[in-house]
Amino acid sequence: MNPRFRRRTGLAAALASPLAFSACARERAQHQSHYSQAEIDEAMRTPTEIDFWTWVPGIEKEVALFEEAYPAVKVDIVNAGQGAAHYTKLRTALRARNGAPDVAQLEYQMIPSFAITEDLLDLRPFGAADLADAYVEFAWSQVTGTDGQIWAIPQDTGPMGMLYRDDIFEAHGIGVPATWDEFADAAGRLREADPEVYLTNLAPGQGAFFAAMLWQAGADPFAGTSGGDLRVDLAGEAATRVARYWGDLAEQGLVSVDADFNDQWYQALNKGKYATWIAPAWAPTFLESAAASTSGKWRCAPLPQWDAGSEPVSSNWGGSTSAVMSTTANPVAAAVFAQFINSDRESTETMAFEQFLYPPAKAVLEDPAFAGQELEFYGGQQVNGLFAEIGATVAPDFQWAPFQDQVYADFTETVGTAFTERTDAVAAMEAWQAAVEEYAEYQGFTVNRS
Repeated sequence: MNPRFRRRTGLAAALASPLAFSACARERAQHQSHYSQAEIDEAMRTPTEIDFWTWVPGIEKEVALFEEAYPAVKVDIVNAGQGAAHYTKLRTALRARNGAPDVAQLEYQMIPSFAITEDLLDLRPFGAADLADAYVEFAWSQVTGTDGQIWAIPQDTGPMGMLYRDDIFEAHGIGVPATWDEFADAAGRLREADPEVYLTNLAPGQGAFFAAMLWQAGADPFAGTSGGDLRVDLAGEAATRVARYWGDLAEQGLVSVDADFNDQWYQALNKGKYATWIAPAWAPTFLESAAASTSGKWRCAPLPQWDAGSEPVSSNWGGSTSAVMSTTANPVAAAVFAQFINSDRESTETMAFEQFLYPPAKAVLEDPAFAGQELEFYGGQQVNGLFAEIGATVAPDFQWAPFQDQVYADFTETVGTAFTERTDAVAAMEAWQAAVEEYAEYQGFTVNRS
């Protein structure tokens, strides 16, 4: 049977199914175009209890600030896991319409998958649009729907830069690469000079990293996706350029292809196996603990650019938001809470200075106490300030698939495998596209291939 004519199932079908809709709260909240300040004030004076699912350790401090500002509202914090475990439990509760939180932490790439099944509350009626200028442009764009809906409030981000071992660069006469061509040249020279060291590691199962590379290169594989219509362009010129570049480095053995975030990877970082880590703004703090023995040897620089002399462009990897579930019985309290913990100055500073979440809030990014921190691990460099500059160069319009977790799984099976086996990554991109299309059509989407 042609996949386009299979029985409608999954995400796209959920849009057409009355079971996908949460009648009570959505009818009350979504159909009210605006809540007056008097209505919001009254709701926030009414004794209310809301549930907040999050995996951020120590976030009780930010919640306490909210409860101090709004004593009538009590927030129950639940850590339902992280990654797949969190999202599986959240979807199960939403589908059962029992036990779902009022507010949940969502990573940016997961927002479309919850928006398309009508599980998120549009926050515009609660004044969220007034916060737009408080955040860096790309972060606000990531929480904004195709029709202007505000699906969540930015919590943290991960603009991409390059962490590098200054001692290794100096020992081998390597300058900080300004372009990806210079980066590839340095990778070859370093391997020739020291076979024990790679310029960087290309983790074959890290779809989020590869998505960031596509983003920086101007590839936007799912741009134009709307509702049940899915645009897929994983084999276009920009995406092919990225695949060919990294595939060639892998095939030639000029970069390692180790799995990341495991004991072997941590040991490699400490032993100096990798001279760089192409990494997001949350990585510097992570690296301080993961590779403590290398303190003082690292520095930070912007990403290499594809074209010499071009305006600098970066991308993003990671970061989260606070989203209000459409099943909430307390939409006003939940919406005010999501906005408060991510916009109140003391709350956002606590996230940045105590939880070490890289902030999307301009007020924190521009604060000399944050941007001007001189980090000993990075030779006294003002890393936060540099990443703030990098964040301003992130293109704001990158779009995710409505099933990005599956897109990443298919990446590992296709392009990731090509990296591991050092085979043709460009051909693997075609296989990745085909896998995504097949899954999308089975889920009931109409696929438009570019």
